[in-house]
Amino acid sequence: MTILLAGATGLIGSRVLALLPDAVPVGRRPTGRAGEVVADFIALPALPPASVAICALGTTIRAAGSEAAFRAVDFDAVLAFARAAQAAGVTQFILVTAVGADATSRVFYSRVKGEVEAAVAALGFARLDLIQPGLILGPRADRRPVEAILQRVTPWLNPLLVGGLDKYGAIDAGVVAAAIVALIDADAPGRFVHQNRAMRRLAA
Repeated sequence: MTILLAGATGLIGSRVLALLPDAVPVGRRPTGRAGEVVADFIALPALPPASVAICALGTTIRAAGSEAAFRAVDFDAVLAFARAAQAAGVTQFILVTAVGADATSRVFYSRVKGEVEAAVAALGFARLDLIQPGLILGPRADRRPVEAILQRVTPWLNPLLVGGLDKYGAIDAGVVAAAIVALIDADAPGRFVHQNRAMRRLAA
């Protein structure tokens, strides 16, 4: 079974790749893995036949430089990969977005995440798994000062986030990656949303 992986050089994607060394990375930055597809998402070539695709693409408005540049990654590139994956025969698509994703949100970040969820769902994959983590813990290559502060503080707050509030807490990138791997080749068709608590169960 071939697995396609977009975002393999990022915080979550790199951990997924470590767990799935035979996955085929797809992206602009090379990973050094045999068989990888190095290309711009604006003009992706035909991808190798596969049954599962994992998309861990994502940036921040600060890192992207503008709302338009953020949308180019978190919506346009994600949707381009999803379409290319579908053309390659993928029937299960696993997409990392974020807690609070909502196409009707007034918050730009959350709205784009919700819009891309809806756009990918409209493609009609037999199974769509939406991964919606809270604050992701782990070292990043890019500097995110505010997030760095939250990464230090949020773990202390996690015990206070009980019940439905748990989804807003922090979760380790390794746990998210393990949950993604556990979902591969799941039997039931449909659209499934996985937040912090569910991801911890899957990872265990």
